[in-house]
Amino acid sequence: MNCTLRLFLLLFSPFILNATTLKIASYNVENLFDLQHNGTEYEAYVPNKHNWTQKNFEKKLLNMAEVICDIDADIIALQEIENENVLKLLKKRLRSIGCFYKYHAITHKKHSAIQLAILSKVPIKSSKEIRVNKALRYRSILETKFMIENKALYVFNNHWSSKHWAESSRIKSARALKKRLLQLPKNVEYILLGDFNSDYNEYQHLQKKFNDTQGRVGLNHILQTINNDKLVREKNMKHLGFKHYNLWLELPNYQRWSHNFYGNKEALDSILLPPSLFDQKGLEYVNNSFKVFKKKYLFTKKGYINRWQYKKRRHLGKGYSDHLPIVAIFSTLPYEHDEAREKIIKGSMKDLYVKKLKYAVFVQNLKVISKERNLAKLREAHGKKEIYLYGAKGLKKGGVYDLVVYGVKNYKGMQEIVDFGVELQSQKKLP
Repeated sequence: MNCTLRLFLLLFSPFILNATTLKIASYNVENLFDLQHNGTEYEAYVPNKHNWTQKNFEKKLLNMAEVICDIDADIIALQEIENENVLKLLKKRLRSIGCFYKYHAITHKKHSAIQLAILSKVPIKSSKEIRVNKALRYRSILETKFMIENKALYVFNNHWSSKHWAESSRIKSARALKKRLLQLPKNVEYILLGDFNSDYNEYQHLQKKFNDTQGRVGLNHILQTINNDKLVREKNMKHLGFKHYNLWLELPNYQRWSHNFYGNKEALDSILLPPSLFDQKGLEYVNNSFKVFKKKYLFTKKGYINRWQYKKRRHLGKGYSDHLPIVAIFSTLPYEHDEAREKIIKGSMKDLYVKKLKYAVFVQNLKVISKERNLAKLREAHGKKEIYLYGAKGLKKGGVYDLVVYGVKNYKGMQEIVDFGVELQSQKKLP
């Protein structure tokens, strides 16, 4: 069955296929505080100071409810919720606009300004808090258990330390999570999601920053979203043990972001999946269903994320969050592999000059001969043909790369690579 048709049927005809489907989402709501003074609030959210008034709180609450209602997930993980009181007020606001979430869970770390929460239309069998460290920069991890057609599904909501802190802080959270995952029954189904404060290929950034190929990253090395220094792809999932597939790899490189900090676009929010969600049993990931929720109102007229506005130490009562929500769909139908992305053929530049790739193409020795912001021009080692690459954030002018190309397009007469993976960066000089 064509994947697009299958997804359409899952979304609009679940009863015809007699399958259970779940839409699962994650959203960092950016500091949803109430109007009670608990003494742990951020300074900007002390009630009735800095224009954090009942009116502005109600506006923030309504805006968050609008987004959550539009997403319409069965289960949604939330980060930066102050406490259970504001979570209940959010549920009440959602109900008032026609979106009913009966079940919820939340962490309760003492003295922490913000917590992690789950809203669900599906009954929560149990929940627990995985404590990472007493220090406030380490947020607990929220574990929730669901029963889907009499089979357990665990959802782990994460909000790791910000990049203000060293990578060692995020490694501590990753290790606490891994320890718990290894305690679960073999082949159990679980989903890891939330704000990991790490890009999907963070290990490559760290290596470049410190010129250190041994630098370890919580997301990539501890949770093992890489194998032999390469990102784990969906084709690997049936062959690996404790590995995780990051759903950002479902999208073209230039679309892999949920947070934009002064033009630095990063995929800080992620959904990571184990092999048990690709094994043709129980609940399965619906291939190519991962999306960033990008409704027009979440952006300003200039194209920036329409975050909650706080200027000159005053809340303006406008905006949403500095993160975009991410969404994926799961089903009790068997997982369908995408042969076009899983089969890789060895080729050359000429194989990329097509309307659409039938299979991924491995091309060696492509040199970056020019680069302007996110667009690079590449030339093959022993040829004159050139091609553009859109999403060149990690590539350097003069660098030589071996690429696996998953997608191309023609834009205004220019042939572009829009979806790729870097297999190797060479130090040798090419003409």
